[in-house]
Amino acid sequence: MFTYRLPWWRSSGTWKLWQSRHFPPRVWERCQLPGGKHVNTTVGQGQQVSAQEKQLLEDLEMPLARRETETLFQEQPETGNQYLEDALLRSYLKTHLPPKILEEVNQDLERFGNRLLTEIRPLGWECELNPPVFQQYDAWGQRVDRILTCSAWRRMKEIAAEEGLIAEAYERRYSNWSRLHQAAKLYLFSSYSGGFSCPLAMTDGAAKVIESLGIPGSLKNAFGHLTTRDPKKFWTSGQWMTERRGGSDVANGTETVARKQPDGTYHLSGFKWFTSAADSDMTLTLARVVDAEGQVKQGSSGLSLFFLKVRDEEGKLNNIQVQRLKDKLGTRQMATAELWLNGAKAELISAEGRGVASISNMLNITRIHNVIGAVASMRRMISLSREYARRRVAFGKLLKDHPLHVQTIARMEVQARGAFLLLMEIIRLLGLVETTMASEEDQLLLRLLVPVAKLYTGKQAAAVVVEAMESFGGQGYMEDTGLPVIVRDTLVLPIWEGTTNILSLDVLRSLTKSQGQVMDVFFSTVQKKLELASSMAKLEPPVKQTRDAVSSLAQFIQAAGSKGAVTMELAARDFSYTLARIYAGTLLIEHAARPGASSTDISAAQRWCQQELCPVARELQNSTYEAEEALADSALVYEGSPACCSRL
Repeated sequence: MFTYRLPWWRSSGTWKLWQSRHFPPRVWERCQLPGGKHVNTTVGQGQQVSAQEKQLLEDLEMPLARRETETLFQEQPETGNQYLEDALLRSYLKTHLPPKILEEVNQDLERFGNRLLTEIRPLGWECELNPPVFQQYDAWGQRVDRILTCSAWRRMKEIAAEEGLIAEAYERRYSNWSRLHQAAKLYLFSSYSGGFSCPLAMTDGAAKVIESLGIPGSLKNAFGHLTTRDPKKFWTSGQWMTERRGGSDVANGTETVARKQPDGTYHLSGFKWFTSAADSDMTLTLARVVDAEGQVKQGSSGLSLFFLKVRDEEGKLNNIQVQRLKDKLGTRQMATAELWLNGAKAELISAEGRGVASISNMLNITRIHNVIGAVASMRRMISLSREYARRRVAFGKLLKDHPLHVQTIARMEVQARGAFLLLMEIIRLLGLVETTMASEEDQLLLRLLVPVAKLYTGKQAAAVVVEAMESFGGQGYMEDTGLPVIVRDTLVLPIWEGTTNILSLDVLRSLTKSQGQVMDVFFSTVQKKLELASSMAKLEPPVKQTRDAVSSLAQFIQAAGSKGAVTMELAARDFSYTLARIYAGTLLIEHAARPGASSTDISAAQRWCQQELCPVARELQNSTYEAEEALADSALVYEGSPACCSRL
């Protein structure tokens, strides 16, 4: 039987054990010896004890001899129901949801918050302690390629179905607010999920692709499995895109080919370099169709989208071989594998050559899930840091009574609040789009904000969780606290679903594709939101700062337009950061201007807008984006390298 120990900040039992060793009651509790035998450890009653029992008594009493010198100990931070303790989430839902929906959602989230504490949190830790194992051969030398996951991981899958973590978005019982309900649950679930948020992201993305295709008859069964609440029928999906020659560059990096069979299906052959959640039931993947002459078309126009089941009805792999499991920095709870496709049976589900366009819906959803994970990790670490500050004494007083320490937590809080409202805005827009209630402006804004939010919150989360880890001192660096797990798992967020630079270039593509119309929508939306808050005296400074930033951004766009493509590419990252900071600041102002807003809401808006909201304009003034600067960058990076020396 597997036994695991929760980290000190996750287990009340650890505290009870500590009490039992350091503060001896009159009668010790009954203790269990190896093998299940119990010994009554009552002291002073003259029982006859065995040698084994005597050793146990000595082990229990040993700390008492040192008790006088043990003047330093640290009390674990304890958090309760995360929904009830998240004032920002509750205030946002109260502001936006209709009363009847709010009542039902409140009840569900409070119940779910309790389940997170009592059931899901310990399962998540068990997933961390028992990562997946790859069994390539059985005892008789037969190749089996089994990915063995722990019981807690499998239970997480059942819970995801029971809670409707995917189904909620597609049942649409709350119309356009269904996505908000789903996002709130995923946000609460993320930090306790033991890595299971990742397969849920891809499952949601796959369901979205199938729905966008009109749920064709051949995929109706799969869609039903992806969106069911029945744990016995629930499927998770993979997203097999990355190959050896490219990550985000699928147009040039995809080598997998698809050969059509007489029955209309296809056999896929190729090597998939990263396949997250490789234990999933199905996947969507890209491949190049081989024509009658045995040729394939290169580039993105040669890619088509395929659906395949990972295993057949007998549980055997679908002509797939597992090369190995990846040895990752974090997300160790989840199986990420290298896979050979050796004629894997698949179904073409996009128009031939339209694979990239068809899978874009999946990428949008998984990027939004990435934002959810980023905001959730920030919230979790800040909550623990805040609670620790209420308990830890240093230099004669609690950490919460040290102004510099509280200032550091407050700065993290402002970042988390801006990221949270940016997430909620995307979810609100997605809900409108999915229920055909969105205007053309809403659709353009969603297209822009998804990559902006993903790239910016990924960077925010990486910085915030490291800062929060530091607030625990040396304890933050100890594995058995569980804090390094959160840090490691967060550090992947700037990489998953497109790195910062890749998504910055995607932001530029949204401008080009809309012929600049998306920026008109951005500016008008920001101005409308600011106008509603402009009459509040306490919000006058952040409103002015945001308007000044908008003016500087408009000037940058006008100036950069005459400088060519190189300037815009060099500015892409700072440009995207500018969009994120201006829009998040606007949302913080809007939230602070609502009836019943707290002084904390106002303070968060004020502090956010005190930072540089338009870094792209400053760097343009410094000539950072000139072609000559690009050459200087290259020289600076590669000075002294053999390649640089040979070129110069």
